[in-house]
Amino acid sequence: MNKKYILIGCLTCWLTGCSTQFNRVYKSDDRAYKYEYAKECFAMGKYQNCATLLQELVTVQKGRTNAQESLYLLGMAQYGNRDFDAASATFRKYYSSYPKGDFAEQAAFYVGQSLFVSAPEPRLDQSPTIAAINAYQNFLDNYPDSPRREEAQQALFKLQDNLVQKEYLSAKLYYNLGGYFGNINSNTESNYESCIITAQNALKAYPYSDLREKFSILIMKSKFQLAENSSEEKRMDRYRDAEDECYGFLNEFPESKESATAQKYIAKCKKVTGD
Repeated sequence: MNKKYILIGCLTCWLTGCSTQFNRVYKSDDRAYKYEYAKECFAMGKYQNCATLLQELVTVQKGRTNAQESLYLLGMAQYGNRDFDAASATFRKYYSSYPKGDFAEQAAFYVGQSLFVSAPEPRLDQSPTIAAINAYQNFLDNYPDSPRREEAQQALFKLQDNLVQKEYLSAKLYYNLGGYFGNINSNTESNYESCIITAQNALKAYPYSDLREKFSILIMKSKFQLAENSSEEKRMDRYRDAEDECYGFLNEFPESKESATAQKYIAKCKKVTGD
């Protein structure tokens, strides 16, 4: 038990000593000392302390020998501290200030990387995802032979998957909303039509997506439901369109679990159209 209290006491003294030293450095007017201590903090993984010191120093370092390094190091400290929005902004600032600088390639990569690690799940707004994609693409365009090329490309694929998933969730929502209306009305039609448009646009934008079959199922089902809920004027054309969609689906996905659904739709369409 005594050993436990001794260890706790030693740890408390060590933390107090570290805090006292940081406060002394922070209040110091010796900028060179502050900078060296900031680098020491970074090496020890004390990213918050490092960032706190560098945020003051980067302004006064402009035009000096350490200006580039201090700005880049600030970005890395923010990244290490998981302050990804701040890190992305700092790396972007570095790249715009020093496009040919010593750390330009690394900064360009970490603009995207900072956005990538904080990218939202597909159900949420994907603006940060699009920003990350643009940042990575800028990195790959400017540094095609970078040793981090493969890492950036893999991140791009994951980000694009997020966008595809977002489109799928949107298309599925439109389809589900369409089913809430039991009578023929513009709301039903607009929901199914929105599902079709969203899914078709996604297939054009991401033709090799793993969700291709799921998008195609939504299109097929929406076209059939659109025919089922159509006015007499549009009914025949829409049943024929739904039938064609079903045949196209069966040709592309003959082993699909929805093959029986497609066959059932075809039989119903033929019964209505008499073809």
